[in-house]
Amino acid sequence: MNDTPARLLVVDDEPDLRAMLQRFLGGHGHEVRTAADAAQMDRLLLRERFDLLVLDLMLPDEDGLAICRRLRAAGETLPILMLTARGEAIDRIVGLEMGADDYLPKPFNPRELLARVNAMLRRQAMTGRAPLGARAGSIRFGGYLLDPAARRLLRGDETVPLSAGEYALLHALASHAGRPLGRERLIELAYGPDHDAGERSIDVTMLRLRRLIEADPARPRWLQTVRGYGYVFAPDSGAASGEAGDASRGAGTNPGHAGGA
Repeated sequence: MNDTPARLLVVDDEPDLRAMLQRFLGGHGHEVRTAADAAQMDRLLLRERFDLLVLDLMLPDEDGLAICRRLRAAGETLPILMLTARGEAIDRIVGLEMGADDYLPKPFNPRELLARVNAMLRRQAMTGRAPLGARAGSIRFGGYLLDPAARRLLRGDETVPLSAGEYALLHALASHAGRPLGRERLIELAYGPDHDAGERSIDVTMLRLRRLIEADPARPRWLQTVRGYGYVFAPDSGAASGEAGDASRGAGTNPGHAGGA
C-alpha cells in the first residue's frame, strides 16, 4: 500500500465496538469513520470517498445482506468486509453471493480484522495498477479518464478525489453521454431505485462535481444543464455553455428549480 492512509467506514450498531475499531484501526495508520445504521452509512457514502467498508450483518434499519445487494446493484465497487455473530457456512456463502468480499464472524481478534483489511486493500491496489488501456468501459473527456474498473477519475496521472456520491452521479451521466437525464432517473441510476435521496441532492452533488472538473463551473463544458429537466453529459460539445436547452429542445425554462446548480 502507499503512504496515503486508507479511508475506512465501519458500520455497526454496537457503540463500544465502533469506538474500539476506530481506535485500533486508526492506530495502525487508517483513517476511520463510523456509522450506527444503514441510513448514516448512506449519508456518509454520498458525501465522502472510502476505500473499504466494514459492515455488520445485523443492523437496526437494514441488514447487511440487503445493503450489499443494494450497493452492488447500484454499481458500487467498494470492497466490503462483513461482520456477523452468525458463523455458519451458509451465512458466509450468502454474504459472499450478495457482494461481500470477505467475511469475519464475531467475536473476532482485532488483529485478524486488521490483517484482512490490509489484504483487501492490497488486492484493491493491485487491481488499480492494471493498465488503464486494458480496462473496458473507460471514458475519456478533455484531459480526464473515468475508469469504472478502479472506480476513479484521473486528470493525467493524478486521481481526482471524488466521494462515492460524486463518482456515482458522474458515472451515471458519462455512461449515458449525450442523453438528457431527469433528476429522478439520475437518482435511480446513481444510487438505486429504492434510495431516498431527494432531487435537490442531485443539484448539490452536481455543484461539487463542476467545481472539481470544469474550468469555469458557471459555464460548464461537459456537465451541462437541461433546463426544466435535469442534466446531460456532453464530452464532445464545443460550446462552453452550461445550458443544453430544455428537455424538448425549445420548451420553456423552470426558474423555480436550481437546475443550474
